[in-house]
Amino acid sequence: MTRVDRAKPFCIAKRDVWEAYKRVKANRGAAGVDGQSIEDFDRDLNKNLYRVWNRMCSGSYFPPPVRRVDIPKGETGGTRPLGIPTVADRIAQMVVTRYLEPILEPAFHTDSYGYRPGKSAHDALAVARRRCWRHDWVLDLDIQSFFDEIDWGLLMQAVRRHTDCKWVLLYLQRWLEAPVRMPDGTLVERTRGTPQGAVVSPVLANLFLHYVFDLWMRREHPDIPFERYADDAICHCRSEAQALELRQALEKRFADCKLQLHPQKTKVVYCKDANRSGQYPEQSFDFLGYTFRPRLASNRNGGRFVAFIPAVSNKAGKRMRLSVRRWRMHRRSDLELAQIAAWVNPALTGWVRYFGRFYPSKLQEELRTIDAFIVRWATRKYKRFRGHTTATWHWLRSLKRRDQALFAHWSLGPTVR
Repeated sequence: MTRVDRAKPFCIAKRDVWEAYKRVKANRGAAGVDGQSIEDFDRDLNKNLYRVWNRMCSGSYFPPPVRRVDIPKGETGGTRPLGIPTVADRIAQMVVTRYLEPILEPAFHTDSYGYRPGKSAHDALAVARRRCWRHDWVLDLDIQSFFDEIDWGLLMQAVRRHTDCKWVLLYLQRWLEAPVRMPDGTLVERTRGTPQGAVVSPVLANLFLHYVFDLWMRREHPDIPFERYADDAICHCRSEAQALELRQALEKRFADCKLQLHPQKTKVVYCKDANRSGQYPEQSFDFLGYTFRPRLASNRNGGRFVAFIPAVSNKAGKRMRLSVRRWRMHRRSDLELAQIAAWVNPALTGWVRYFGRFYPSKLQEELRTIDAFIVRWATRKYKRFRGHTTATWHWLRSLKRRDQALFAHWSLGPTVR
């Protein structure tokens, strides 16, 4: 360490900045307000990393504004705001995130699954499925505009419970206060919230809800199990009365912490199946892209029965079909089928791996439109199929039997029906 390094007020290892850079590069991501991509940053990598390290160590690092991007939000027609930091700012945030993760991880609740090592959305879904079989009722929670409404004072109070590191606290406060640059170029100052899309936001959101929800549930309602993935949570109750009472208590709890449950989207759901035949208005809920509801299932002996189980949601299915239509596969007669498969399989593989985990036959139904586009492609490319749609479908079914691995969704097998 040089004399100059020793004079800096904060001791941050260059290795920490390097490791943070590697994680940011692996995550990719869009450019921030400066328009600099990862590739641009890499052109003068040593100088750019040194600048981040030097300014963080000296206390002179000030984050630039966050670029605001609005992405479509399901079928509602609304949008979800994302905040895109610059590449350099993402690296700086990752330095702080890597400092906080090993401190906070041991403190987090077992049933918190979002953005945690060794836990996944599939883990949360599997536990939720088992608990829905054992509990008749679910309280499906929706926190209104959670990331935009986090109170800074309460959040920093939670952070200080776990660390007194001056540079961590300094930069967290600066990131919270960084303005947002809107699409029209105007700067908007913020007084609360942490941008979705910021590297440090997931760990901060988890910490905030750890105190607002997880520990409160453990203390006040230890007999009610739950699963939480970031701000998406469900609670399992023994009766409708217990679920309604919990909803009322949580509304007060969130209000005390300056948050609000969405009055329409938060609902009490009855887990109906073959053994629970009551009639109630709400018998389904969405969780992590899956819809839990009564469905036909098969037992080990091949018998059919009704079970309350998850499958890909209609909203997720609609988004996938819209993506498939935008590919316009049927117009790519310049490509061979193997080339089309290589082009679309990265997206298909991601869908199959995530949404094919539970009740895969429902996913196959949602992706059946892909085969229809392949048939249309074949009738345009090959003269022998023009005007012979039925024959083209026979050809495709024969191809699927011979080469099931060609398209990722063909591995899902036949539908239940």
